[in-house]
Amino acid sequence: MNGKILLVEDNPDDVKLTLRAFNKNKIGNEIIVAGDGVEAVDYLFGTGRFAGRDMGDRPAVVFLDLKLPKLDGLEVLRRIRADSRTALQPVVILTSSKEEQDMVAGYQLGANSYVRKPVDFEQFIEAARQLGLYWLLINEPPPHLK
Repeated sequence: MNGKILLVEDNPDDVKLTLRAFNKNKIGNEIIVAGDGVEAVDYLFGTGRFAGRDMGDRPAVVFLDLKLPKLDGLEVLRRIRADSRTALQPVVILTSSKEEQDMVAGYQLGANSYVRKPVDFEQFIEAARQLGLYWLLINEPPPHLK
């Protein structure tokens, strides 16, 4: 599978679980982890500690948690969609939130998908397999992300 994955997640246990699930499913893509919303925006726009990175090297997909410190996931999504360089970036909200208003707001702001994190590890592994299969192999990204 080609393309980097940007995983925006502040919970270290969820990061480990996600990385383990991807590894178990043999998803060998490079995974960049942003621990908060500001770090995610810095990565996507080449600012902060990511200043000077190759901006042509975009992630194939962003897996975005909603409940993040510094800048919440919905605001990260708002900034992604507001900038012409990232407006078409595939973004999957990957969250434990069961709040209907979060789902509605995510879709209104242009999320490509909304996935609730399964609590059960085996279900989480299967969800990670399906996400990887779809977003990294089946989905046709916008031309500038190929």
